[in-house]
Amino acid sequence: MRALDTLWFQVAGTICNITCTHCFISCSPKNRSHEMLSLTDVETRLAEARLLGVRDYYFTGGEPFMNRDMLPILAATLRQGPATVLTNGMLLRKEVCAELRRLSDESEYSLDIRVSLDGFDRESHDAIRGAGVWDRVMIGFRNLADAGINPVITVTEAADGVGSNEGRARFLEIIRSFGFDKPRLKVLALFRIGAEETRTRAYESWERLTIDGMSEADADVLQCSTSRMVTSKGVYVCPILIEQSAAKMGETIAETLRPFPLAYGACHTCWVDGVSCRT
Repeated sequence: MRALDTLWFQVAGTICNITCTHCFISCSPKNRSHEMLSLTDVETRLAEARLLGVRDYYFTGGEPFMNRDMLPILAATLRQGPATVLTNGMLLRKEVCAELRRLSDESEYSLDIRVSLDGFDRESHDAIRGAGVWDRVMIGFRNLADAGINPVITVTEAADGVGSNEGRARFLEIIRSFGFDKPRLKVLALFRIGAEETRTRAYESWERLTIDGMSEADADVLQCSTSRMVTSKGVYVCPILIEQSAAKMGETIAETLRPFPLAYGACHTCWVDGVSCRT
């Protein structure tokens, strides 16, 4: 570990309002592998993080806005540092977006909203995320635009053509059509675990990191060198491996500031693709 710059919160646990075919954690309305975090849970971790010099905070799930404490949690976090929320966009109602804008305006720190989109249109997106999801996300985008919030649009390579230059250009034009004149696009590689393992394939035995294949500088591209993940079960090495029991590193954040064996296929993806879940 180089430094604890970023702290993640599995704020909605593994509970989500949709079931995506490529979800690396297999979140769903019925998956309670990890439970939601309360405002008190988060405040306790924020106090510890302050002492450890954490610089920014990320909230994911599941779907974070299913957590009834999400807005108070953001208010508490923004008194301490920058915050980012990863959402599927379906619960971005007008009143929620208005409150997000207020929280952003009143804080000296930045608030980013990252919305997942996995297709160029209703047909391709809903094939991955479920029937009717595209239309509800479009309402969320309009509400963000009306509130003056410019989100980061996150797409995975599950959508055909997204990874190409032409695909990225097409996506940027789609974002502009939502009313955002400065489009922000983040493309992520697929992690072949969880639901994605069933949809396509699992990792091959050779897809592992080895000492021979790495240099000292390679740690800079690995998320685990500068972050940890808080869940209802304790603190894990990263946002990707929370379904791996061996990835739990301690009950407190301080207990996790030690080396971790990069023995998983997902570690290989992080290294090969230079994946960072940070904005």
